[in-house]
Amino acid sequence: MHLLKYRVFHFIDNYNPQYLIKLNKNINLIYRNYKNKISINELIELKNFCKKNKYKIYLANNYKLAIKLRLNGVYLPSFNKDFVKIIHQKKNFDILGSAHNLKEIRIKEKQGVKYLFLSPIFKKNNKSLGIYKFMNLSQKTKLQIVALGGINNENIKLLKLIKLKNISSISYIKKLYE
Repeated sequence: MHLLKYRVFHFIDNYNPQYLIKLNKNINLIYRNYKNKISINELIELKNFCKKNKYKIYLANNYKLAIKLRLNGVYLPSFNKDFVKIIHQKKNFDILGSAHNLKEIRIKEKQGVKYLFLSPIFKKNNKSLGIYKFMNLSQKTKLQIVALGGINNENIKLLKLIKLKNISSISYIKKLYE
């Protein structure tokens, strides 16, 4: 499968072990559910499942809970502009973050992000960076870049041309594994 060539991040919004067990072990999970209040019990079950099955798990937009539960890290969406120093003190704790423009990239750099999700790379809801703007923005930072948005079987081949090593998806990965 062509996904094996990439470090893959997959956004999930609930704990569904029947679905998750089908995923390749190189897929990193980001638990992101902005619609409902976080269920600590569900998150602990997810963490235990991930540990047992050797998946990495990141929590969106709640670094304190991610640290408390000893998850692999936190995902800071583009709207999170808080500067938190405690994150930098944790070992084996990665900070992921998303950005859509140069201003947001600079904020993510100050937040200590290791992986920067640039989005949307491909057309999604009539918005996209496109390959050229994506490449231009990615060259303005030393962070590890992750492509996000609109990735599918046809355009994933373009990512190989720009030598991208990291991708992220919601619907593309779901389609592959459902």
